[in-house]
Amino acid sequence: MHKEKKDENAVVLDFMPQGKLSDSRNEPTAQVLGDKYFSLLEVVLRSGEEVEPGDNIYIGSGKRDKVKYIKKSITVPDLSTVGKEELDERLDELMNENEEMFVEFFNNSGPITPRMHQLEALPSVGKKHMWSVLDERKVEEFKSLEDIKERVPLLPEPKKIIKKRIMEELDGDVKHYLFTVPKNEE
Repeated sequence: MHKEKKDENAVVLDFMPQGKLSDSRNEPTAQVLGDKYFSLLEVVLRSGEEVEPGDNIYIGSGKRDKVKYIKKSITVPDLSTVGKEELDERLDELMNENEEMFVEFFNNSGPITPRMHQLEALPSVGKKHMWSVLDERKVEEFKSLEDIKERVPLLPEPKKIIKKRIMEELDGDVKHYLFTVPKNEE
């Protein structure tokens, strides 16, 4: 779905001034969620920098003001308790900010394999739902998630099924990634 799959910015889920107890080095660490590809990362902050959950920080390849380096890619089970609690709310916020990306997915999704369509990879979406979406988008492109909900009434709530799919991808237990970057591609 995307060409370059690296997040430039991220939202902070948790900040550990001394790092995690299991870390060999004692350095300020933040767990963050990328704002476009939903990369879950641990980053080490520059000396003297502090962040709070909800803060936006630059993690791109240019000069970073707060982030010293990206330590590693993580999955949901690797998150701290605070990180797990923050994930749900922050993911909702990012989904709202990126709604056009999800609408584009419904308007342009295609086959993954000869037997499976991208839409079928969404939780609770089967062949009937897929064909309903495909038929409706031939009539006119979808304008919003609400438009999809209204025009394909039997489809489960679009935002909820996308969020559930993103969570499955962040857990790392899917074969095909639609919205996130597989952990080993970071």
